[in-house]
Amino acid sequence: MPPAKVPVMQPSVTLCRAQEAHHEAIARNATLDNVRLVAQSAAAAWAKEGLAAHAREERQQRVVAFRELNRTSRNPANDWNSLSENPDRGYADAG
Repeated sequence: MPPAKVPVMQPSVTLCRAQEAHHEAIARNATLDNVRLVAQSAAAAWAKEGLAAHAREERQQRVVAFRELNRTSRNPANDWNSLSENPDRGYADAG
C-alpha cells in the first residue's frame, strides 16, 4: 500500500512579498557588509519564491475554474449512461 500523501505547506505570494520587503529594508539599513549581503541574498530568494507562489496560485485558480465549468456545463443528454438500457449500471469494460 503506497504511503498517504502528506500535504505540503506552500508560502503565499503575500508572505513572499512581505519577507522580500523585510529583507530589502534590512539590507538598506545595514551598516555591515556581511549583514547587507545576507539580507540581499534572502530578499532575492524570497523574490524567486514569490514568482513560484504566484504561478502556483494562478494555476490553482485555473484548475478551480475549469472544474467549476465542467461541473456546471454537464448536459444529462450527453451522458453515456443515459443511452444505456441499464443507466444505473453503465457499460461493461471491454478491455
